Amino acid sequence: MKLHLLAAAALATVLAAPALADQVEYRALIQERDVGHLKLDRQGQKIAVDYNIKQNGRGPTITEAVTLDKDGAPTAWTITGRTTFGNAVNESFKRTAAGAEWRDLSGPGRIKGKDAPRYYSTQNGSPLDVAMLAKALLADSDRTMAVAPGGTARLTERDRRSFDGPEGKLEVVTYELSGLSLNPTYVTLDAKGDLFALSSAGFILARKGYERAADKPLRDLAEKLASGRFAQLQSESAKRFSGPVRIRNVRIFDPKAKALSALSDVVVSGNRISGVVPAGSIATPGETTVEGEGGTLVPGLFEMHGHMGQEDALMNVLAGVTSVRDMGNRNEVLDTLIDRIGKGEVAGPRITRSGFIEGKSPFSSATGKLVASEAEAIDAVRWYAARGYNQAKLYNSMDPKWAPNVVAEAKRLGLRVSGHVPAFSSADEMIAAGFDEITHVNQLMLGWVLNPGEDTRTLFRFTAQARFPGLDLKSDKVTKTLDAMVARKVAHEPTIAIHELGLTALDGVPNPGAVDYIDHMPPAEQRQLKQALFGADTPKQRADYVAAFAKIKETLAEMHRRGIMLIPGTDLGGGFNYHRELELFGQLGMSPADVLSRATLEMAQYLGQDQALGSIERGKLADFFLIPGDPTKDLKAIKTIRMVSRGGTVYLPDEVYAKLGITPFGTPVKIAAPKN
Repeated sequence: MKLHLLAAAALATVLAAPALADQVEYRALIQERDVGHLKLDRQGQKIAVDYNIKQNGRGPTITEAVTLDKDGAPTAWTITGRTTFGNAVNESFKRTAAGAEWRDLSGPGRIKGKDAPRYYSTQNGSPLDVAMLAKALLADSDRTMAVAPGGTARLTERDRRSFDGPEGKLEVVTYELSGLSLNPTYVTLDAKGDLFALSSAGFILARKGYERAADKPLRDLAEKLASGRFAQLQSESAKRFSGPVRIRNVRIFDPKAKALSALSDVVVSGNRISGVVPAGSIATPGETTVEGEGGTLVPGLFEMHGHMGQEDALMNVLAGVTSVRDMGNRNEVLDTLIDRIGKGEVAGPRITRSGFIEGKSPFSSATGKLVASEAEAIDAVRWYAARGYNQAKLYNSMDPKWAPNVVAEAKRLGLRVSGHVPAFSSADEMIAAGFDEITHVNQLMLGWVLNPGEDTRTLFRFTAQARFPGLDLKSDKVTKTLDAMVARKVAHEPTIAIHELGLTALDGVPNPGAVDYIDHMPPAEQRQLKQALFGADTPKQRADYVAAFAKIKETLAEMHRRGIMLIPGTDLGGGFNYHRELELFGQLGMSPADVLSRATLEMAQYLGQDQALGSIERGKLADFFLIPGDPTKDLKAIKTIRMVSRGGTVYLPDEVYAKLGITPFGTPVKIAAPKN
């Protein structure tokens, strides 16, 4: 669930409770940093809500007015403000004897009749909705309830403990609230059933005065509970075999030849490919057989811009993404995830770590290592190098004057350097400082349109893209940058899909990248996929954004023509979004086979991992997926995956999707047990 939805869930409980004070405040923490609040003011049956969180220069700013009936259920609700990326919110809910009706950014909805759900799950509200719902479920006999716009919520007790604070020692209970989205919410209530906290592995919203005491214990608890859930999914879904596995009658995508092979059988023993032989070759005793039925076997894909959590880890593997470059994370959390994936406790890709280095400022991201001086930045580089990280990633608030020495130390220690363009500098300066790679196409292009002193640590780094349509790609300033990238062999990771989402998505219609899968998703996810990311307050602003995305693609096509290495990554979690990223690469002058080669062997080579990954050959790790179509003719073929092998552990995606509430995409493969 999104950060703002998590907060809203916890808060609602407090608001609905007559026993609480008229005014209640909760504080939000990310990595021990206070990043905002949720305040409510209750006057009789009316509640006013002020919800404001800011991290990395962005976050939701929401105001709500709610009217409750005598039982604490909402009868009227208005929600206004701005989403995390600035989209204007004007959401409402109303319940009468005739039924329930609502309007949000995905459009209007209505459920007729006196038995319509009494509780409402907001699209862009504060945690109020979850809090009220949790309190209602606690009083319900079976703790199960239908919710508008859709879904059945369930409340399950998971933990009991106590915390000391200004109101004295409070006994609290943590519950799992599930049934409304792909993942449950963990909400903690006090003895009266009022909201105490809402937590996840990296975030907590807790009653003011208790937030510091509750922070680590409840975040650790949320991490433990989520881990148990994903471990259960792994136990039920991961298929391991004691002997060889033979995938029969498949064509193999060869990223070197950029073509499909003749029909073949592929044999896996343990975690490696032990044979690629002609179709129909004689099997040996003890082999498990998978019927490929003439489909295509594709090497595992490389998502080059992830920020891995357990959900992303699973969803990437199911989408055929078996390798991910993590571009910045909470270091200890990522290490734990990598360890659990390695032990087979949860599903996940192979993860290549980037060391995130950010300067301290009011806008800094709470990820990786925050530094206040050049010396601290250099120490951070050394810390990452000593722990085997692949590269250092420099971020927005770092002083650009530090870059030359920080980069030099990274290179001395064998690390690559990539990153954003720090505020008040340009891509040209970072290229001159020695960057190996520029992250995000807006970071690259902003240097061509910004005026001196303009600050890119805020949402301005997104809204300023409206200036892109006027760019002349043959101008001296553009040519200078691209010439330098060619000369210095600087790569670029554009994250095209997130820019398409931000600049072209419209409220009320499926986002461009979601068109092929939105109908398979649960109702809550479908709703989220029908709203714009960046706000556009006028038709002209939206037209400028759409034109900006066209200029982005024109720029990237020119970069590809010049031979600059473009790297596929999403910054959207990968999975289904990664499939869209590859489709967009196909609009830059690359054939489907070119794109697949880039996403497999060429990325393995880029990371120095091609001796073990990137192609389907004897001796390499068994990372690949099976599809029924021909992706060299149509990249959409990779969206229907029948089987994934991640190091010899086999997953049938549709089998797992069904457990998550996602409608299957195809039919499972036939697996035959060994014959002795």
